[in-house]
Amino acid sequence: MKITVQAIGLTPHEPLEAHVDKKVSKLDTFYDKIIECKVFLKVENNSDKSNKTTELILAVPGDDIVVKKTSASFEESLDLCVDTAKKLLIKKKELAS
Repeated sequence: MKITVQAIGLTPHEPLEAHVDKKVSKLDTFYDKIIECKVFLKVENNSDKSNKTTELILAVPGDDIVVKKTSASFEESLDLCVDTAKKLLIKKKELAS
């Protein structure tokens, strides 16, 4: 699976990129037909503390899986995205078999 990270309006630091790779690469264990994963990191322009948005787009045969979460840190919003994507991948795998 190819992982692409795009940060909009910020430069991701090394620990964040490592966190993204570690979390996203685990999704392969739930569904082995993932072609590509695009990760978009963006800071929303609002006054809330929870303004870090992570969007995951998983390219899988059939339909792409898109998950978008916002929280106080990129790590937290990424974890929420990965958890949701994991459930969707397991569901997709069960429907396929």
